[in-house]
Amino acid sequence: MKTGTAAADNRARPIGVFDSGIGGLTVLKALVDALPAEDFIYLGDTARLPYGTKSSEVILRYSRENTEFLLAKGIKLLVVACNTSSAIALDVIASATMVPVIGVIEPGADAAAKASRNAKIGVIGTEATIASGAYTRAIQRVQPEAEIYTRPCPLLVPLVEEGWIDNDIAERTVGLYLESLKTSGIDTLLLGCTHYPLLRSVFARVLGPGVRIVDSATATARVVQQRIAKLKLGRSKGIGGRSFFVTETPDRFIRVGRRFMGAVVESAVRIER
Repeated sequence: MKTGTAAADNRARPIGVFDSGIGGLTVLKALVDALPAEDFIYLGDTARLPYGTKSSEVILRYSRENTEFLLAKGIKLLVVACNTSSAIALDVIASATMVPVIGVIEPGADAAAKASRNAKIGVIGTEATIASGAYTRAIQRVQPEAEIYTRPCPLLVPLVEEGWIDNDIAERTVGLYLESLKTSGIDTLLLGCTHYPLLRSVFARVLGPGVRIVDSATATARVVQQRIAKLKLGRSKGIGGRSFFVTETPDRFIRVGRRFMGAVVESAVRIER
């Protein structure tokens, strides 16, 4: 095969994205907005969510299985949209994978550090993500003097999965979780879970206008866009396709997924695990 043909074949390959469930669609939406000509394959491990309450060994195994599935689809780049997998498994996956691998921790941490004016940053996420300390280390690499206040919020993922994103239950739950962060004087809140952007309006009401809310989706999409350009792997023409795979209940994924991405989530294929 000629070199030019091989390069063209690589450009034509899709980008793979995986998450523990539906929340990674916030990242996929940002990726589609940034790279509309690209094909994307999304895997939501809906049968085994949430990852945030699992052991590191289990999270690593699930992340490897998700990676293997997407690699078998011939992807040219992998986005680990799950914060928990990014915190626990990213380095292991990247070291064993031939294609470039990008997680959501570093882009999100960089965005939060740049957004903060008083260097007091709150981080919320799953129990495993917060316990890993990955966001704290990543923020301090960018802004060593930062004061970082973390809070695991395990009930928020189930709320979003149920579609309870703007009711009294959501507001009371968020209020309880964020009470200590609010009194600490943070001026920036980093949403360390892909599900949390759907609760952005609730966070804003609870914290007030003085706190900036940052999520990693847009920042991650920017990093992917830069990496694709640097490696000359981008497609410049046309509108790409989106394929969705889940490990349980496609109908529910489609219904809830449309809250994230709209009608583009029109079908999903269930795979066995």
